[in-house]
Amino acid sequence: MHRWFSIDWQAIFVPSMSVVELIVRGSLVYLALFSVLRFLPSRQMGTLGIPDLLVVVLFAEAAQNAMASTYTSITEGAILVGTVIFWSYLLNWLGYKIPKFQEFLNPPPLLLVKNGRLILRHLERELITEEELMSQLRQQGVEFLADVKKAYLEADGSISIIASDTKSSSLPQQKADKTVV
Repeated sequence: MHRWFSIDWQAIFVPSMSVVELIVRGSLVYLALFSVLRFLPSRQMGTLGIPDLLVVVLFAEAAQNAMASTYTSITEGAILVGTVIFWSYLLNWLGYKIPKFQEFLNPPPLLLVKNGRLILRHLERELITEEELMSQLRQQGVEFLADVKKAYLEADGSISIIASDTKSSSLPQQKADKTVV
């Protein structure tokens, strides 16, 4: 019964490993995960699907083990959370202050459609099928590919559309000319 109410304050607040080691571990894991996520294709199309959710959960589990091994104190957890927040803030601050760094953090929009024509090499690079692209166009009120002046894949995975001045809604849908621009 005595054990139920006894608290080991030292185990709660005193780190079991070096604070510097915690910061180094947190920094390395954060930067590694950032790099992996930055260079993966942006195929999520502005949504979080089941595979994306699994990646986040598995990354969190792997990162927890890599960052802290088997930390037990609240202080160690707070140091790791602080390290991740620090890197997130620092990278965003650098992107704000240095435009070239912002281009690294957030890739520029990728042109997917130009004047009603698909740019296949860009779709292939981002692993986007024509059906997925057409679904996104319909969700934004565009029925025909010929009605799209330009469509871009944005850094966040969403697709932005610039419609052409002429609408071809009265014409039957034609298969897009799949030229490479």
